[in-house]
Amino acid sequence: MIGKLKGIVDSFGDDWVILDVQGVGYQVFCSARTLQRLPKAGEAATLSIETMVREDMIRLYGFSNDIEREWFRLLLTVQGVGAKVSLGVLSVLDPGQLATAISVKDLTAIARAPGVGKRVAERIATELKDKAPAFADADPTVIRIAADVAEARVAGPVAEAVSALTNLGYAQLQAAAAVSAAAKSAGPEATTTQLIRLGLKELAR
Repeated sequence: MIGKLKGIVDSFGDDWVILDVQGVGYQVFCSARTLQRLPKAGEAATLSIETMVREDMIRLYGFSNDIEREWFRLLLTVQGVGAKVSLGVLSVLDPGQLATAISVKDLTAIARAPGVGKRVAERIATELKDKAPAFADADPTVIRIAADVAEARVAGPVAEAVSALTNLGYAQLQAAAAVSAAAKSAGPEATTTQLIRLGLKELAR
């Protein structure tokens, strides 16, 4: 199965991109958010990939990072939610916003996604809270930090500490949770070194 593609952006469609990988053009279906983050045609891009195989087709779905892909997989476990609806949800809510909406059962926010009515929104909020406690019950701030660091949307000691811990082999969410806890105890003036040291202590518990 294809899990990642790195190549040159060739062209765009309404919900897909053609990524040229050493002369082979892969059509990858993406959320609107992912498409907006991609560079223009002719520039390099990397996508985390979910490969879906059926009797009559093989389809690739692309994501900006592994966290977004994991949410796509979780959404597919909800009754009545397919790939198109899952991409629709991720088009209007980033991972942090989705985690928040699920944890507080904000059906209005979830129902903003195309193809999602109130009934489907309620199933998403209910079923994911039960099936994915590691995500749905997690502190939304932690998930947001992990997503922001993965997308390089933040800088400073917190981002540097999370990156350092992930480089040591810890998962993005693990590192984000540890650094978030470290930052709360160390205060806003904590240095990267302090956050890494305290983060490692959190992970060792």
